[in-house]
Amino acid sequence: MATSTPPVEEREFAAETRQLLDLMVHSIYSNKDSFLRELISNASDALDKVRLEAYRDKDLGADTSDLHIELEPDTDGRTLTLRDNGIGMSRDEVVDLIGTVAKSGTGELRRKLAEAKDAAGSPDLIGQFGIGFYSTFMVADKVTLLTRKAGEATGTRWESDGGGSYTVESVPDVAQGTQVTLHLKPVDEEDNLHDYADPATLRSLVKKYSDFISWPIRMEVTRTRTVEPAEEGGEETTETVVETDTLNSMKALWARPRDEVSDEEYAEFYRHVSHAWDEPAEVISVNAEGTFEYQALLFIPSQAPFDLFMRDSRHGVQLYVKRVFIMDDCDELMPEYLRFVKGVVDAADLSLNVSREILQQDRQIRAIRRRLTKKVISAIKDLRGSDPEKYLSVWTQFGRVLKEGLVSDPDNRDALLAVASFDTTHSADEQTSLQDYVSRMKPGQSSIYFLTGESRAQIENSPHMEAFRAKGYEVLLLSDPIDEMWTSAGADFEGTPFQSIAKGEVDLDDDAGKTDDEKKAAEQEKEERRKEFADLLSWLEQTLGESVSQVRLSTRLTESPACVVGDTFSFSPQLEKLYRASGQALPPSKRILELNPDHPLVAGLREAHAARPDDPALTDTAHLVYGAALLAEGGELSDPAAFAKTLAARLTAGLTLD
Repeated sequence: MATSTPPVEEREFAAETRQLLDLMVHSIYSNKDSFLRELISNASDALDKVRLEAYRDKDLGADTSDLHIELEPDTDGRTLTLRDNGIGMSRDEVVDLIGTVAKSGTGELRRKLAEAKDAAGSPDLIGQFGIGFYSTFMVADKVTLLTRKAGEATGTRWESDGGGSYTVESVPDVAQGTQVTLHLKPVDEEDNLHDYADPATLRSLVKKYSDFISWPIRMEVTRTRTVEPAEEGGEETTETVVETDTLNSMKALWARPRDEVSDEEYAEFYRHVSHAWDEPAEVISVNAEGTFEYQALLFIPSQAPFDLFMRDSRHGVQLYVKRVFIMDDCDELMPEYLRFVKGVVDAADLSLNVSREILQQDRQIRAIRRRLTKKVISAIKDLRGSDPEKYLSVWTQFGRVLKEGLVSDPDNRDALLAVASFDTTHSADEQTSLQDYVSRMKPGQSSIYFLTGESRAQIENSPHMEAFRAKGYEVLLLSDPIDEMWTSAGADFEGTPFQSIAKGEVDLDDDAGKTDDEKKAAEQEKEERRKEFADLLSWLEQTLGESVSQVRLSTRLTESPACVVGDTFSFSPQLEKLYRASGQALPPSKRILELNPDHPLVAGLREAHAARPDDPALTDTAHLVYGAALLAEGGELSDPAAFAKTLAARLTAGLTLD
């Protein structure tokens, strides 16, 4: 019994898709030609996939004898059709991929599109957010898509005018692959919009944007040619012929010598593989010969993609084997902290029937990954010397991601530290390299001092900074969350260890130039101070015993009455927050309370305790001193309400009326 064909189904776009289309159709873009490049890139991907799938599945039944892309302009009918005989799509895939914006980050995209509407010369955002198909509505009043997935018998027609809905139906007798027909808008002379139904315009755009596509892009062209007379003395005549032209050179860009490729060609190839529209900040070409032979063409973007820190974002480079496309987003070839790097790797010795599981175990892939990782890090380091402005731009965009490698890739930790730049007390405007920091270290300084926190302002205002600021010691100001992780991993830079100024004991007394008698006198003065405050310190340890492990006098404070410090290997408050936010339970930890013996509050507390050791008000004061020190370093109170109540009571008691 014959089955009935499903009727035409009308569906509403998802809400975010409708908003996106409205912004796209009515926004002013710097380059509306982008739609053609996006459609050709999609078609190229479909051809790559059908060739690989036909290799893997001998029963697929796909015709791969003449894979190509075809353009068919109709000047009179004002249409442009682009078709390929690639993998095609099923009905469900059409609805999922075309009917909705499946990618995350659409809210951020809509915001940027709204901003771009009035921003002169704003960069095109189409490729950056993976919505290339929707760019067709910038130039078309209606779009019709006809497709059949390789191996399936029934095709699908999708159609929309870019409004609030679209239609989808199953149709028989559809060729393998995908055909997109654009019903073009009138040529807008004021907007200087190209006539996309003009063969000469299409030829120019393909040459400019898609010349490197590895599949032939064809177009039938009508030409008039002269016909010689059949007999001597006869007149020449003309005839009209239809010829098929291949519009692109199809040369693999990564296989061409560097000096034969222009910057513009590299830029367009970068946009093709990254689906972005910014300029590459750096091009890295690799041609490895020997035990493992491969070619690679990698790009460091100039702008971070919107999904750089999204958990479900895909990363990696394209993998080819002997010029045959294998997979997109091959993350086995690039560590996660280099997920912003785009490009192509073409290996000579891998099997074409390679899978992700095999890649994970392949010795050659691991060797290529190590080599490419070092190449990228080295390229960024070279930028610092050759083009500091471009280096700064790259570090600003991707420094936070690169620092993830300080935790995950100990083999390249030294190289990454040599590349890194950090905020520092040396300058309010410029970051510093570790090489420059070490060159400015004071005589006798054996560590690179740093302090972590949630922001530069918070770190600079921390009590821990006081003595370092007063004595002119430079401190790295680390405010990225990842800084909490790598500084806890025991890193050093060229033999110089890192030391948190919020952990362990810090003694910044400068003994250089002092006589032995002067050193002895200074140490004797410290000992007398410790004896002078011994009773107070002992009492505070008993009073605050649930919260602190020790109370001692501080050499790092000059202005604040107290601060809280950790042991050398303890977690900082920020690191504890990160672990708890990720759902990891941490055992309760006690830290050290340090007092500034020269502060009036501490001196007054010592005198009050000596005079009336049993006064309950002193206990409240002790808890307030500890709580204030905890807040000053960015920590969290265990009972904020109790702290506020105690503070209010002590402030009230301190008020006197004449």
